[in-house]
This record gives sequence, structure tokens and C-alpha cells, in this order.
Amino acid sequence: MSIELHRGDLPDSVKFSGSVAIDTETMGLNPHRDRLCLIQLSGGDGNAHLVQIAQGQTKAPNLKALLEDHNLTKIFHYARFDVAVLNKYLNARVRPVYCTKSPPGLSAPIRIDTD
Repeated sequence: MSIELHRGDLPDSVKFSGSVAIDTETMGLNPHRDRLCLIQLSGGDGNAHLVQIAQGQTKAPNLKALLEDHNLTKIFHYARFDVAVLNKYLNARVRPVYCTKSPPGLSAPIRIDTD
């Protein structure tokens, strides 16, 4: 088991297959006001990758590619907030998404706007 801290983006060497669990940390709970600070990712193997996002940062090409990879399921708890934050700060269109907060079998699309 390991925890690796990356600054600004995931390195090219970090790969996931099948699915990845993702959580975001922000300065508050308003994605329009409170900036993205950290993204935590795990492929379920006991290892965690933490990506620290600098103030004003809007690009993380490796992370964005992972978030937009249609062959990789992104698992969130309360995906609505995390997906909105990732869209706002990294301009990432996160798909496909599985939300552990939504009832099983619910297949409604995730609304990006949290207003």
C-alpha cells in the first residue's frame, strides 16, 4: 500500500484499467466560488494517487485524459459535485460515471451545473 503525491498532474506512468475511484477536495462546497485543491484516485489495489492542484491552475493533460477516457469507469460518492468541480477547473467532460450515492439502477444523466 502506498500514497503518492503528485503536483499539478498525474505522471505518464500512472495507469488505471476498468475503473478508478475519485474524490475531490475543495476550499468549500460551492464549485463556482471554492477552488479545487486536490484530487484523490485509486484503482482499488490499495494504492492512492493524490494530485495537488495549484491556485489558478486550469490544465492537467494526463488527468483530463483519464477523466475523459470512455473505457474507464470513474467511481464517485456524490458525483454531481465532483464532476462539476472537475468540469469547471480542468474543463473535463467526465464520462462514464458511477455514483455510489445514487440508488442502484438509476441511470439518469448527471447534471453538471449545481445551481
